[in-house]
Amino acid sequence: MSALTRAQLHHDHIHPELAETFAALPPRPENPYADMEALRAGFRALMAPRMPAHDPRITIRHTSLTGPDGNTVDVQVLRPAGAEGVLPGVLYIHGGGFAYGELDGPSPMARDACATAGAVVVNVHYRLAPEHRYPAGVEDCYATLEWMAASAGELGIDTERIAVTGASAGGCLSAAVCLMARDRQGPRIAFQGLLIPCLDDRGGSASMRRVQDRRILNGTGTRHTWDTYLGADRGPDVPAYAAPARATDLSGLPPAYVLTCGADPLRDEGLDYARRLTEAQVPVEVKDVPGAWHLFEAYAPESELARRTTAHWLGALRTALTDS
Repeated sequence: MSALTRAQLHHDHIHPELAETFAALPPRPENPYADMEALRAGFRALMAPRMPAHDPRITIRHTSLTGPDGNTVDVQVLRPAGAEGVLPGVLYIHGGGFAYGELDGPSPMARDACATAGAVVVNVHYRLAPEHRYPAGVEDCYATLEWMAASAGELGIDTERIAVTGASAGGCLSAAVCLMARDRQGPRIAFQGLLIPCLDDRGGSASMRRVQDRRILNGTGTRHTWDTYLGADRGPDVPAYAAPARATDLSGLPPAYVLTCGADPLRDEGLDYARRLTEAQVPVEVKDVPGAWHLFEAYAPESELARRTTAHWLGALRTALTDS
């Protein structure tokens, strides 16, 4: 019996709405990062159908800012079509294992956040690993947050209503930016949306061990993600801005929304981070999607489960920016 077959026998229960899609997925390489060009091209192809050249709901402006190392950080500024006046702002940080992502952006999630939450969304193209390992990417994201606040008048952003949100690696970077803003006394963040976030490089959770099916993100693949971002030869003292689960103090952070999926190796670290935020007196809303795998919406975008899940996190974002 092959390792793949054994892993298939032990994967989490898959939601009935997703069963057919799941069964058709091909196995992923054990280390997807071994061929970075193929990995980036594959993700671009996966997302392309959901990234039309024109979206009538929004307007898009391309610009750039000077990053922390004198580098150029490209951003896209999204605004609801026809909207006037000052609006909430969202720093959207794309996912992609710190190494790839919506390179042709802005992503469907950034577009939806703009249109549904009625917000100015800044979609940041941070530097990617392994060419630029930690802290390059997260420092680019933090510099973009500072730029948003400093340019609020020009961008039409209410600085009291700025949210930071992202999925997967973007969820990690979002959590880290919130820690940085607190510690550096930076711009006020009204809300953090942590969607299927990877937060802990130590990989010791039960879900990390349990989810090993190679058709989806699995525990082994996640270890390669952290090796790509932090280096395989990293020591034990990984900073919290790299892996937010290592933060010892979560007090004083913005209200949070944490989305997890039942068949995701990252599930338990997301739920544990939400628990620790609650213990630190930070308001938290948690949404767990049983039977769904990491980024399942990209593979089954027309499923009712994907629609409901997307509507739920967008509703949380809209409510947070309305009430803040």
